[in-house]
Amino acid sequence: MNIAQRWQAKPALFMALGLISAAIAPIAAQAPAIANSNSYQVSQLLDSARIVIPAGTVINVDYDDSDNDEEVDKVIIKPDETAPLTLVVENDIRTASGTTLIPAGSTITGELQPLEGDQVGTHFVANELILPNGNEFDLDAVSQPVTRTETITEDSDPDIIKGAVIGAAAAAVLAEILGSIDILEVLGGGALGALGILIFGGNTEEVDVVVVNPDRDLDLTLQSNLRF
Repeated sequence: MNIAQRWQAKPALFMALGLISAAIAPIAAQAPAIANSNSYQVSQLLDSARIVIPAGTVINVDYDDSDNDEEVDKVIIKPDETAPLTLVVENDIRTASGTTLIPAGSTITGELQPLEGDQVGTHFVANELILPNGNEFDLDAVSQPVTRTETITEDSDPDIIKGAVIGAAAAAVLAEILGSIDILEVLGGGALGALGILIFGGNTEEVDVVVVNPDRDLDLTLQSNLRF
């Protein structure tokens, strides 16, 4: 190759290198976007793979009597009364592979609420699930309706309320009827202990109350999926 040809080849080589660089530059510029896109897809997959406890699952519960010196046998409220209540999960809720999702001892907060329509009674409506590690989850779950009522009069045996926690409205009326009642706790009013005594006395002669057995009546059914 003569000198003239060598000088002509150099510009051609530089032009070729320039074209290659120009072709590589857009690919390099797109690399971060591809990485971000992949990260987003992975995030979506992880989110869509969240563990779900399906609607219809039953959670066995009991009344949380950890603040009382005696075991709570019953909850007594008026049929039209709304009362706050805390329940405790009795059994682990596990996946098919054995992973525990809701450990026994987790607490569930909510309210006893009057039944709608013409039904007389109450049911528990859950608000929140609190795991032993402190994690909290919104909970859409309810108990079966409780329609068992009792009429309490001046002649009723005061032992009918022994071992009971009582809604504030029911406690006030029962104290008027019975004159003096010894109760464990007024719901929403704090624990009174075994010596908590309400003494009133009044003109009320009888009252209908709903009697809830917390060990039997308050098991909860999920109304919608619970996602972890």
